[in-house]
Amino acid sequence: MTLPLVTILDDEPAIRQMLTEALEEAGFRTLSFARAREFEASLNRTVPDVCLVDLSLPDTDGLALVHRLALERGAVVIIISGRGQVQDRVTGLELGADDYITKPFDPAEVVARIRARLRAAPRGAVQGGERARFNGWTAHFDRYALEDAEGIETPFSQAEGEVLRLFLESPRRLITRQQMQEAFGGAAGESFDRAMDVRISRLRTKLREDPKNPRLIKTIYGAGYIFLGDVSWG
Repeated sequence: MTLPLVTILDDEPAIRQMLTEALEEAGFRTLSFARAREFEASLNRTVPDVCLVDLSLPDTDGLALVHRLALERGAVVIIISGRGQVQDRVTGLELGADDYITKPFDPAEVVARIRARLRAAPRGAVQGGERARFNGWTAHFDRYALEDAEGIETPFSQAEGEVLRLFLESPRRLITRQQMQEAFGGAAGESFDRAMDVRISRLRTKLREDPKNPRLIKTIYGAGYIFLGDVSWG
């Protein structure tokens, strides 16, 4: 079995070395880059399983890069940044990041977060195939796209795809916050809840839901969420 590949984009040599040593000791392959241009060029040659991206880059806007990765690649995207404000975290998640880790950090935490993300979204593990149909929509998990009845496609990130898949695999059943935390890994708490809220909000927008009265993804206040669509796989 090929070991998972993690790419590291950070302009601090000490950070790159620390992460490389910790990840390789934990059984991952790594590639590290100091500049976004080199990092993006590497994506034309190989697709990593996980991208670790610093936001404070000398040659590009880290948030814009995260957004492109989330829309165009199937890799898990984890931001590692010295920006620890709540708004920075929210913006990163809204742009498609799967997780957000602030500096300084313990390398063991990064390893644990990566393992949790890979457990939550193994490639090709969609129930019944790579495609699900529901209420005039088709979700293509092989290329991360939602297709409407007219054939118009809207891309979704891997993070959004994880949540959508969870809903589509359990239609018309309550999914609690605890069940989400168990499914996706990571520490329960306000940060995790906010990440789920952001992803569900983005999914509702892409499904053209009325934010005041969504038809498909219903919030059950104090309990969780329920998906009300009729789903077929394959």
